[in-house]
Amino acid sequence: MTPAEHRQHRIGLLLVAGAALAWSTSALFVRNISADLMTMLFWRGLFSGAGVFTLFLLLEGRGTLKVLRSLRWPTLAVAVLSAGAMITGISSLRYTTAADAMVIYATVPFMTAALAYFVIGEKPSRSTLIGSTVALAGVGVMLWGSEMGGSLFGQFLAVLMTLGMAGFTTLMRRHREVPMLPAMALSAWLCSLFCFWFADPLSISGTDFLLCAAFGVLQNAIGLALYTFGSKRVPAAEATLLAALEVPFTPLWVFVFLHEVPNLQTLIGGGIVLTALFLHIASEFTRRPAARAVPVA
Repeated sequence: MTPAEHRQHRIGLLLVAGAALAWSTSALFVRNISADLMTMLFWRGLFSGAGVFTLFLLLEGRGTLKVLRSLRWPTLAVAVLSAGAMITGISSLRYTTAADAMVIYATVPFMTAALAYFVIGEKPSRSTLIGSTVALAGVGVMLWGSEMGGSLFGQFLAVLMTLGMAGFTTLMRRHREVPMLPAMALSAWLCSLFCFWFADPLSISGTDFLLCAAFGVLQNAIGLALYTFGSKRVPAAEATLLAALEVPFTPLWVFVFLHEVPNLQTLIGGGIVLTALFLHIASEFTRRPAARAVPVA
């Protein structure tokens, strides 16, 4: 890895970590919005898509139409896979336990590593595999004794969610030259379209409407944008590993802002996950880039 590539890799690490932190605030919004789940997700998707697309417009300026005309199948594929991951993730919680869904989701770095290797020939580093294994063990500790054994259909949906995330992360890594912000905006709108048939959008209160707007922009749109920029700079498996920061930080924000004290298992397991990820990030930041070859006169 050259010094320039190493610098981009560091930036990517920070961007993906930032995306995970943004996504980890979801519980704060869910706990404070009284609207039903599908209505909340419908409005969140609309605002999220609008937020991401507005950022795309600001970045591209007058070249927006030219970029949109040049988009091809990778953009649409990423949008469909991302929307599919959102929809199946939401639906899995209705048919299986949260513990089942979280354990399956924790395997996403391994699924991504396998997919990236076979599709684009990208091998995960040993540090990524070790970090993924330790993080999975930490999730197991967090969920020790939780209710398991949800329906097979719900578990199947959770697997689809994991494959969807692995798929669109690999595609974004493979097609780094393609602008993917439109894909992220479209994925949020597709999720809203799905939720619309089960929602009651006009029943929402003014307070919930504003909270849904903040939910869409601050939690989802910022997360999607940061992940889009970051996943182009780091290997696919590493990107999904860092996204696991969402798992321990979610109960942390609930504790800090809503004063809900997590149980001992959550503290221990979350500490294991955080330690694994922070050590991985630290090792990548301290690793020296390869020296550039100097031609001999």
